[in-house]
Amino acid sequence: MNLHYAEIFVHLQLMHHKILPFLIAMGCTLSLAAQGYELVQLSGMVYSREGQKIKVLPFAEVSINNGFRVVFGNELGFYSIAASRGDTIRFNYLSYKEALFIIPKGEESDHLTLNQQLERDTIFLPKVTVNPWPDREHFRPEFLAMDVEESMRKIAEANLIQSRIRELMKITPPDGRESVSLYLNQQAQRYYYQGQIPPQRIFSPIAWIEFFKAWKRGDFKKKK
Repeated sequence: MNLHYAEIFVHLQLMHHKILPFLIAMGCTLSLAAQGYELVQLSGMVYSREGQKIKVLPFAEVSINNGFRVVFGNELGFYSIAASRGDTIRFNYLSYKEALFIIPKGEESDHLTLNQQLERDTIFLPKVTVNPWPDREHFRPEFLAMDVEESMRKIAEANLIQSRIRELMKITPPDGRESVSLYLNQQAQRYYYQGQIPPQRIFSPIAWIEFFKAWKRGDFKKKK
């Protein structure tokens, strides 16, 4: 019996020496992983202050600077975005000044709350005096008699070239109104076909019309 207990004791000692380093390594790994966990959930409201009243700004654009993650607030001005410590958060709203917020790197919590206030962006335009024409018959001769500089005419013609307009459409980012409209249309489309298979655009006559228009314009030709 004593020999049997001695063998059990030896086996336990061997298991202890094998398991202990593994547990120490696992603990170090979990500790490092916890320290390197950088994701932060930033939430809050976007609002403005008009006098003594607070006005929420619905569907405000919240994005990560120099990144591709963009979210929009809801109708109550609430937003929520996942970012990393050290990221710069950009707040945009039509007719308001842009605001930036840098997520602190030393913050331990992975949930932050930020209620961002935006200020009105006032733009002063030069004074313009509008004089009405007496009638439509006076408009044509006066319009044709306008003295337009040659440089201005060339700029206008260059800006009206269809190829130039298509290039500008590709590189020009949408404004806040367009972004909100696109987002709401996508949400409405998704909710409309929720629980069923959405129709394929290959059966859409409008899509075929757009395809033939693009074919006639030469959009599918290889560019040199």
